Amino acid sequence: MPLKEQLSADLKDAMRQRDDRRRDVLRYTLSALHNAEIESRGELDDPGVVDILTKEAKKRRESIEEFRKAGREDRAQAEEAELAVLTAYLPEQLSREDIEREARQVIAETGASAPGDLGKVMPVLMQRLRGRADGRTVNEVVRALLQGA
Repeated sequence: MPLKEQLSADLKDAMRQRDDRRRDVLRYTLSALHNAEIESRGELDDPGVVDILTKEAKKRRESIEEFRKAGREDRAQAEEAELAVLTAYLPEQLSREDIEREARQVIAETGASAPGDLGKVMPVLMQRLRGRADGRTVNEVVRALLQGA
């Protein structure tokens, strides 16, 4: 079953079970998918849906950080619960070691040798790790490897 159909089916299930948080997160996500489809003037395939889910998860992570900085633990916990709903639909995230292994491979392939070569490495690496790693973590790993190279 395509991921978008799975989201719709799970929304209906959440409505039947009166799971308000899950229902709301799935509605917002399906709305974001619909808007992306309008923008792209076509149906999104599963990788496109994963991209939208990744963006939505990133928004939640950033909100959690900001709410914690502001001392709003109640809101941070609510965002964490929403993030947990979204995470269930995302591919399993790679560990830092796995990201480092892939980054070393891409650095070798592109011939990058200095921090200024970050622009050569990141696009290739992000395409490979699409949806399976947070861009901020990937950037940190690549910067550290290029600093030491």
